[in-house]
Amino acid sequence: MRLLICSLFITSLFGAEPLRLGIVGLEHGHVTGFLRRGLNRPDVKVVGIAEPNAEIAARYVKNYKLDPAIIFTSLEEMLERAHPQAVATMTSTYDHKRVVEICAARGVHVMMEKPLAVSVEHAKAIVAAAKKGNIQVLVNYETTWYPNNQILWKEIKELHSLGEIRKAVIRDGHEGPKEINVQPEFFAWLTDPVRNGAGALFDFGCYGANIMTWLMDNQRPLTVTAVTQRLKPDIYKNVDDDATIIITYPHGQAVIQASWNWPYSRKDLDIYGQTGYIQTIAGQGARVRIGKAAEETRTAPALAAPYDEPLSYLSAVVRGEIKPEGQTSLENNVIVTEILAAARESAATGKTITLK
Repeated sequence: MRLLICSLFITSLFGAEPLRLGIVGLEHGHVTGFLRRGLNRPDVKVVGIAEPNAEIAARYVKNYKLDPAIIFTSLEEMLERAHPQAVATMTSTYDHKRVVEICAARGVHVMMEKPLAVSVEHAKAIVAAAKKGNIQVLVNYETTWYPNNQILWKEIKELHSLGEIRKAVIRDGHEGPKEINVQPEFFAWLTDPVRNGAGALFDFGCYGANIMTWLMDNQRPLTVTAVTQRLKPDIYKNVDDDATIIITYPHGQAVIQASWNWPYSRKDLDIYGQTGYIQTIAGQGARVRIGKAAEETRTAPALAAPYDEPLSYLSAVVRGEIKPEGQTSLENNVIVTEILAAARESAATGKTITLK
């Protein structure tokens, strides 16, 4: 099936008009990757950027040689004058709800940077707006495009070689936003508990919740328990910089280690089943041991288009060639929001939270 979709995608890539893409906000550091991907390719045309801060907008115009004519001070103006088919949302997480509601009213599809929302209430409002406006809402995670996802899915979901998942340990994060020199506007909202939802708990806890929900076929956990710390209170005065989340299922559990205190950037995990384990290595490879066989190291093949990067995927969704699924889907990410909100409550109260 995916081979057929890939063939259709290649046909559409060279035979269709480019996707008209708008960018909402320039305060999320990940916008640099989208600009690098989107400015020089035949299948995507960046038609408008909405950014109310003139200083930030001017910096990006200069650094990326953008046409000042595509810069707008409001989302509404950009939608009315640039007519994008879809937008990439590069705002704070708190603003995701507003962006979706405005775009849904105009039939414009939305891809946002992870996570979906700062609260369950915001997540539900996003779902309602998307349904009313008949638009697709996708959530972009760097880990969605890792080739070694294929190893996980094949062994766990297709071959069932590990049996049921009993324990997962998922590690995500880096040295810290200040330590890696994120842009000042990015740092400002990452360290705001309202605009980010929390600190490292939301920023990196979402990855583990997203992947675990994907591997568990969108099963909601039974309980969520979390501990957060401020190991660098002189830098991160208002939000946590380290979080450990334990989520339980009827027959297993996951431990999510989200931190702005790793000595280096990492996004890796260990999955242990009844009869084997998989330990991912960066985004490409994995150590696999099944049954009594010796451990082997595997390298995953490259992902096929349009499943290999976010803009190809978004283009295929907008054209109706594929539907959002797995890690990008709203269904998955509403559950992710439930997990993160419960983790925030657990850390604040010192109690285990049972999901209703």
